Amino acid sequence: MSKLNDRSGDIGEYIPAPDDDMIICRCEEITKGEIRRAVHDGMRTMTEVRRFLRAGMGLCQGQTCSRLMQGLIARELGVRPSELEPATSRAPMRPVEMYILGDEKEGGVSND
Repeated sequence: MSKLNDRSGDIGEYIPAPDDDMIICRCEEITKGEIRRAVHDGMRTMTEVRRFLRAGMGLCQGQTCSRLMQGLIARELGVRPSELEPATSRAPMRPVEMYILGDEKEGGVSND
C-alpha cells in the first residue's frame, strides 16, 4: 500500500519553516505554511487541499499555483510529485454581462 492510500501512517510532526509565509496561491492568498499544515492535518491529495484551503480555486483556477502545491504536498508526504493525482482544473472565468448573452445592445433591446 502506498503512502498516499495509507492514512494510518505518520508523516511526522509539522515543523514551521522560515519561508512558510510565502504566498503560493496568489488568488486566494494561501501560504506555503498553510498548505504544509493541511497535509500534516490529514489532507493527502491535491483535491483535499484545494477543498480545505481553497488553494487553486481562485480566478486562475490553479493555473499559476498547481505545480507548486503539488511539489509541496509531495515533499511533505515523502513521495514524487508524479505520484499525486492532479486536481481537476477549470478554465479561468470572467463575469459576462447578460446583454452579451442575450444578443442585445448595451443600454437597450435590439430592434431586430
